[in-house]
Formats: sequence, C-alpha cells, structure tokens
Amino acid sequence: MKTRYLVSLLIVAALALSIVALPGSTEAQDFVPMSYSAEGCYTENYSGEFLTIEALDELTVKFTLCRADPAFPSKVAFSAFAINSAEYLEATGGGGDLVEAPVGTGPYMVDEWVRGDNLTLKAYDGYWGTPALTDTLVFRWNSEGAARLTELQAGTVDGIDNPTPDDYETIRNAEDLILYDRPGTNIFYIGLNNWFEPLDNVVVRQALAMGIDRQRIVDNFYPPGTLVATQFMPPSIFGYTPEVSWYDFDPEAARALLAEAGLGDGFEINLYYRDVFRSYLPEPGRVAEDIQAQLQENLGITATITVMESGAFIDASDAGELSMYLLGWGADYPDATNFLDFHFGGGASDQFGDTHPEITEPLAAAASLSDPAARLEIYVQANQAIKDLVPMIPVSHGASATAFKATVEGAHASPLGNEYFAVMQVSGQDTLVWMQNAEPIGLYCADETDGESLRACEQINEALLAYEIGGTNVGPSLAETWEANEDLTEWTFHLRSGVTFHDGSTLDANDVVMSYVVQWDAAHPLHVGRNGSFTYFPGLFDGFLNPPPAAE
Repeated sequence: MKTRYLVSLLIVAALALSIVALPGSTEAQDFVPMSYSAEGCYTENYSGEFLTIEALDELTVKFTLCRADPAFPSKVAFSAFAINSAEYLEATGGGGDLVEAPVGTGPYMVDEWVRGDNLTLKAYDGYWGTPALTDTLVFRWNSEGAARLTELQAGTVDGIDNPTPDDYETIRNAEDLILYDRPGTNIFYIGLNNWFEPLDNVVVRQALAMGIDRQRIVDNFYPPGTLVATQFMPPSIFGYTPEVSWYDFDPEAARALLAEAGLGDGFEINLYYRDVFRSYLPEPGRVAEDIQAQLQENLGITATITVMESGAFIDASDAGELSMYLLGWGADYPDATNFLDFHFGGGASDQFGDTHPEITEPLAAAASLSDPAARLEIYVQANQAIKDLVPMIPVSHGASATAFKATVEGAHASPLGNEYFAVMQVSGQDTLVWMQNAEPIGLYCADETDGESLRACEQINEALLAYEIGGTNVGPSLAETWEANEDLTEWTFHLRSGVTFHDGSTLDANDVVMSYVVQWDAAHPLHVGRNGSFTYFPGLFDGFLNPPPAAE
C-alpha cells in the first residue's frame, strides 16, 4: 500500500502548478504556496528523511525532517538538487528536453549540444550574480589523456581535466601551461555484488580483499600524492577512522579462505569497467588488466574483462546487474554521509546487492547526531562492519589535476571536481574551450551521478546553497540566508528576490518545492529523468516516498 498524501496538499499543489507564469509573462499573478508531505515518519512503507516540504511564502521554503541532519546544508548545495522551473518540469514531462536542454538560473545556458562532438554554452545576460567573464563556453571530450594534452599544447583547447600522470612533469616544465593539483578526495574501489555466486559468500569476498596487491596498483598507475586506501573514506573527509585499516595483502591466507569456501581451484567471474579516465582511476584499461592478472596469479581466479559504454555501465551498476566491477567516487561535499550513506546506507542503490543492517544501522545513527565526537565513535563501528562484510575492495585515493594555458585567468582545480568556468577568461578571447574525459550523459543532474555530467550541470543550474569556488565550504546561492531549529530537523531557506530562469520566468518557492518533490516521490508523474534512477536522493536522504517495489 502506498503512503497516502493529505488531499488538501495535493489540491494546493495542483493550483500552484496551474498558476506558474508563462515564460516572458509580465502579468502579475497571485502566489499560491505549495506544500507536500509524507503521512508520517518511519512507517511500514516509508523510511525517508523528509517529512514535509512547504513554501511559506513566495521567497521562503521550509523543510521538516524525520531526523536531525547536520550535513543538510552541504547536501542541498549539491548539483543533484539544483532548482528547476516548476513550469518547465511540467512542460517536459520530467524528461526529454529537461535532460537535453535544461532551463536553469546559472551563469551559462545551453546553446547547442551536438552529441558525440561538443556542448556549447552561452553566458546568460540576465544572471542575478556576477556575469560569466567569457561569452561562450565549449565542452569537448576525449578518453585519452595524451590526446587531451596534445590539444592543449596545440592551443585548440584552453584547459583539460586529468592529464595522464606520466605527463605531469611535461606540463610543469612548459612555460605556456600550468598544472593545478587536485587533492585525492575520492575512492577507487572494486565493487562486489552479493547477488552473484560465489560473491554471496562473505568468505570469498574476504579472500578477494586479501588477494589483490593494492600498493602495486598505486605504484604502477597513479601520480605522486596518491594514497593506498585503508578504508572507503579518504583521510581528509570527516568520518575517516584510523582505528580501522583494510586487510593486508596476503595471497596465502586468501587461498586458504577460498579452500574453506570449497573454491580452492579458483572460479570464473566477469570484471566490468568503463573506458573513462577519472581522477580516481586514471588508466582504467591497464588497471583492469593488472587486476585480472593478479586474480589469476594470486588466487587462480579467471576474470573475463568486459568494457562497457559509460552511461550503460553506470545504469547497470546502480541496478545491481554487474558482479565484479571497477568504479569510484569523488567527494560532493566533505562528510561521511556523502561517501558511506550514499554507498552503503538504507537508501543506497543495488550496486553491491543486499544491504547489511550491521552497516546501515550505525550509519543512520551517526547521520542523526550533531556532535562530531559522538558521530566518529559510531563511524568506527560502521567502517569495521564494511571491512568485515566486504561489499567492495577500496584500492586508492587518487591524486589528479587540471591543466590550463597560462593565459587563462581564474583557472583552478576543485577538490570536488566542480570547476567553475564563469570566473575564467583569456584576454582577447570570447570563447573558452574545456576538454574533459567523457561526454555528459545527461543534463538533468537529479538523475545523473557521473562527474562529466555534473560539471556541465553546475554551469547551468544552481542549488539553494553553493560550495565556494575551488573549495568545500558552503555559502549562499539561490537562498541568501537559512537557519535551522535547535535539533536540526527544521531548515528554512530565504530565496533571493528577482532571480530569473533562462526562459525569463521568475524563481519562487514553489519551484524549490517541485524540484525536490519530483525526486522525492517515486510515484510522481514527473519522476522520470533520463532513466528514472534518481540515485542521489535515496542515497543521501534515506529513501523515496512511494518507493518502487524491491527487486526480487
């Protein structure tokens, strides 16, 4: 049985949708505040964090939560929770043009997307903040690090993401180029889905954890500054607990565990990856081949490598369709909830198969506390459970960088991978060309998780709050101010007046409510997106309202 809504709230919501101003309309219309609510907290059919989202007036939005959430400002600053026009959400049916041609409030707007070639953005002349310094921003992509550097050296692009580690010194020694180091606020891991035999046996997963030499991978394929992971959390992110350290490389002990599981002669398995250069995995093909060789040499396991297209790979991993695979994660905000809750919490995707209460319960408890010391005590327990149950093998926290022509003013690398191009310019140029590892998958980033899509979205759409340029601190964006009650269960945001979307319509509180509701309510007719996963929302806010039936 689905969670029921208050009928009056639905009537208000319907009225609110019917009165949104048409693009470019100057006729004043009365504002009817929208509100949306779950029937209660932690019911048989609802485990999510949100209780109510309501527009108090035209420029004020209030979120009432089922539990305290000290990380709430960092979450709502994330680009997956950017604010869209309620009217445009309805006009697109929640997908289609919303994915291909979003209408945001950011410094850039979509001009043209030539799939397979480039994404061109134009500066929005009605932007509420400091206008973009360069009129045209072009996104291009190439999966080969050497090819990206060649274009930078030739001057056909102005900046590139993730130069190959072997080329760092070349860039540092070039007078016309500058390398901007990016700290390793990420994790590369080998995913293990317990829906597949023999990965459903924790002893087998522990054997795999002991049988792969992670130091060898870091030494051979990563730039200086990369750390061998001792747990899923990078040391620089709150929630890292040095008391817990990963298994030592011990192939003899690993083979003994396989023998205990009746697999002393090894087994066959598929190993999946996408051929996309990422800061957490700079050379995916070579790393996959090394892991394949290690599995055979150390454990007698025959791994068949399968390379997948990036979007199909992400969709399949989220759906729990891959047995063993190479994936990673870069920080969206500097808190354990972004790493641990998203991947292992009660609202996580199916990428590791069934969740474990030994992990989900302490994560839920830690996420509800405001006392950092108390939270860390619980994260020791959660990190230990992750080590014991081995849903994945953490390999490395990869150092990475961006590189720009020395003439690019405002160039930088962000620890969150969300470089902000509106502050960049080259004297005498009206176009800035950026080359990244892969094409964006979609531009409605409520329903995307890959960094190439998110970076593009962040130039077009804006959230209630924002991370500082090149940093992780949270500050105002579409909301000028915000406050919370003492127990951190009520958060109120006060919007800027006069902000307009790229179609000329004006931002109001109902746009905020609708932008969240269409993600929150899995039964909402606009809960469509590109593929309908909306992976971030349940991962960071515990679960959907009216969640789809669990996979059998």
